[in-house]
Amino acid sequence: MCGICGKYSLDGNRRVVEAEIGRMMRTLEHRGPDQSGLFVDGSAGLGHRRLNIIDLDSGRQPIFNEDGTMAIVFNGEIYNYRELTASLKQRGHVFKTKSDTEAILHLYEDLGEKCLNELRGMFAFAILDRSKKRLFVARDRVGIKPLYYTATKHCLLFASEIKALLQDPEVLPEVNPSGIFDFLTHTYTPGPATVFRNLWKLPPGYYLMAENGGYEIREYWSLLPWFENSNGIRLPEAEDRLVGLMRETIRIHEISDVPIGFLLSGGVDSTATLSFAREEMDNRLKTFTIGFGGQEFEDERVYARIAAKKYGVDHHEMTMSAEDFFDFLPKYVWHMEEPVFEPPAIGLYYVSKMAREHVKVLLSGEGGDECFAGYQTYRNLVFLEKLKKRLDGNREVFARLLGKVNRVAGSEALERYLPLLNIPLGKYYFSRASNPGAPSNHVYDKAYSAGFRSSLGGTSPSGPFRRYLEAAAGLSDLKKMLYVDTVTWLPDRLLLKADKMTMANSLELRVPLLDHKLLEFSAGLPDSYKLHGFETKYLFKKALRGRIPEEILKRRKAGFPVPYGRWMSEKKDFVMDLLLDPKTKNRGYFDYGKIREGLIDGWEKKGEHPQEIFKLMILELWHRSFVDSGIG
Repeated sequence: MCGICGKYSLDGNRRVVEAEIGRMMRTLEHRGPDQSGLFVDGSAGLGHRRLNIIDLDSGRQPIFNEDGTMAIVFNGEIYNYRELTASLKQRGHVFKTKSDTEAILHLYEDLGEKCLNELRGMFAFAILDRSKKRLFVARDRVGIKPLYYTATKHCLLFASEIKALLQDPEVLPEVNPSGIFDFLTHTYTPGPATVFRNLWKLPPGYYLMAENGGYEIREYWSLLPWFENSNGIRLPEAEDRLVGLMRETIRIHEISDVPIGFLLSGGVDSTATLSFAREEMDNRLKTFTIGFGGQEFEDERVYARIAAKKYGVDHHEMTMSAEDFFDFLPKYVWHMEEPVFEPPAIGLYYVSKMAREHVKVLLSGEGGDECFAGYQTYRNLVFLEKLKKRLDGNREVFARLLGKVNRVAGSEALERYLPLLNIPLGKYYFSRASNPGAPSNHVYDKAYSAGFRSSLGGTSPSGPFRRYLEAAAGLSDLKKMLYVDTVTWLPDRLLLKADKMTMANSLELRVPLLDHKLLEFSAGLPDSYKLHGFETKYLFKKALRGRIPEEILKRRKAGFPVPYGRWMSEKKDFVMDLLLDPKTKNRGYFDYGKIREGLIDGWEKKGEHPQEIFKLMILELWHRSFVDSGIG
């Protein structure tokens, strides 16, 4: 795991100097503290910060091909690199290292951009073809590894983190109003946009090719065709196939020349990952868990201990406090680089910090819910859509009746789902983080200032998701949701957090449940293998029965609960001072009298809408870290 960066003159007239690449590299040191390397060739330069995981002795980057006409910088892991290396050697390529990086470079020599089809892993890399004056930049299929880029009048710049791009004097930390709107509406900014004007995420499954004074971005992989083509597999065969794929993906994700460990949440996904790893590894595995004080949330550590005992691992755990949470909050914003509502990320930071004292690589169960439909949101909305079909012309009468009931009952669930009764799923599914019934779509809309509203132009809540929903129009409701979440929520919120918080501790995180072969298999499964009545993750749990403890298999999904709402109440003075600071009030996003009356007062007096208050805090801290300072 590493950090990469580079600069490429689009017209060939602007020379790149080492100092420019050096400034970018310094912001990435936490991603790769073990080694650094850079290469400048007139109108292009590449930079690399390395965290040594594979080929510790000879894997320093950039790496060059046999005649020195091509150079590569790479972040990630290619899990099938040994097979690729053997094949490339048979075709006459000469290797100077034992690294996966060099396998990518020689594969590109042979296949060009089609080399991406042969890679199995997580990656973001750039190859400079010196003879053709061409730059090739690519990101893995799911977006496990981040990659950002921007273009100035003369140059294209790319990097693993936004902070590196902001080191260039021609790249300014200007606010993208639509990105701010997306964050407030959806809890994150769906790609390819960011909250910075003219700074972009390279989408998962895409590559960028720069040459002849310009650049283009093309897609090389999509999960959509796999959703469209059902594999028609019978249930017993699907169970066997799933177990075989799980065993294979865990095995290849264990490739490492340094110690590895496991994040153990006590949920089905992390426990399943550990169970397969236990079959493969003889040495005593290390596992890591975090918990929180208080009674309002289920303690994950109880279930993690059950799993740790069953598999005989060397288990480590810790407790995070409100002080820990708030102490790290400014650094959370600095590492995430964009405002993102993800309180569990701070827990991930601390458990990664503990793990880094023992290992350099962690495996996680991240992605299992998106792969096999584990979220209750999927179950609830599939049920809602079936109900709407049965109601047919009586929806409005039913909605009015439920509205009257809810005025008495005060159910948050009814309040969330009622607005969706008269809207088709293709018009309201803004990934699992948001929909028109979400509080933010009412509270903020009434409080936006006239100036901010004007700056948004035609921005709408559905904007980032519309093209995905239209592309998936022929799919079932469940597959629509899974597809949208795989291309938005997963890379732009969940995996962003996973990368940034572990890299903050110079630690590599691997996510075997997001292996593209496992995703492709899952996408083609019938809906009933994922949602079986009201049971989520049906096939996944069925295939694992007898392998993982029943207490874990049958427990209600808890996510990764962080008591941030209680902690905010305990730190009310800090929160109110931040939100009522004149600097905060003058950002220009809100009519502050309306946002205070509609949101802040309700939280101060009754603790209402803590998620929205946390978002306002994060937005202000982001401004102070990036916009006010002028640099990352």
